[in-house]
Amino acid sequence: MTLPTPRGPLTANRPLADLTWLRVGGPADWLFQPADRDDLQGFLRDLDPAIPVFPMGVGSNLIVRDGGVRAVVVRLGRGFNGIAVSGDTVTVGAAALEAHVARKAAGAGVDLTFLRTIPGSIGGAVRMNAGCYGSYVADCFESATAIARDGRVLHLTPGDMAFAYRSSHLPEGAVLVEAVLRGPPGDPRALADRMEDQLARRDATQPTKDRTAGSTFRNPGGFSSTGAADDSHDLKAWKVIDDAGLRGARRGGAQMSPKHPNFLVNAENATATDLEGLGEEVREKVFQKSGIRLEWEIMRVGEPALLDERDV
Repeated sequence: MTLPTPRGPLTANRPLADLTWLRVGGPADWLFQPADRDDLQGFLRDLDPAIPVFPMGVGSNLIVRDGGVRAVVVRLGRGFNGIAVSGDTVTVGAAALEAHVARKAAGAGVDLTFLRTIPGSIGGAVRMNAGCYGSYVADCFESATAIARDGRVLHLTPGDMAFAYRSSHLPEGAVLVEAVLRGPPGDPRALADRMEDQLARRDATQPTKDRTAGSTFRNPGGFSSTGAADDSHDLKAWKVIDDAGLRGARRGGAQMSPKHPNFLVNAENATATDLEGLGEEVREKVFQKSGIRLEWEIMRVGEPALLDERDV
């Protein structure tokens, strides 16, 4: 297979496990780390249209299956992580971490504090319409720039993105490179204090020291927790998992966290098969108990491991 020659690193058969928070998964056929926007645009333009492209952030919301990914995986780096604040507008490179964006915006008196406790990069946050404490990316989104699979530059409006709960519309193979967000004004000290409080609450209720990928399943009620004292738990994913007796459930090296049962944990050298298999088992048992069919929030990509000949 002949691929274009970019300026940024292009690595064949690159293992992906060390690039994901769960530390599982097989190799990508190719991993491409573009040097800059022009490098990405030229590579996608010249790449055989038959070759799939999978944009990957920091792997915080991802299970890569053990057989790996039959595609060119695009991972943005330093050339795509800038953060610039002007008035109430924050222009952000897609590789910038959400926590960094929240802190820099707060320091400039712009309230994007809901991003502080969400793991991952802005590209993934926009793609998934990330949210917590009752706020979502859709609430502050002004526009975005992406490179289409054929190398064209796309300028995306809120209407183009068609945001919904934990989802948006982005053309297949397109790579987000920048987003423009707008937040309400706030006192920098008060915003910093709010984020410290959010972090304390997160650490008290979530397994932040374990290998997880954030929330495993979407809330069946179709909304994020607000963090308020009167927040209803009746249709939260963690509540229906707990009610089904699955807090702490295990399969191989995978476990549903005893601290927060909607967090899938790589507890002991789990494989992607262990993790996904436990998730599917939880979905089935919750359905049997409550009639609710949980939907995955973690993205699962790639192929299962090939069977060993001894297993056939």
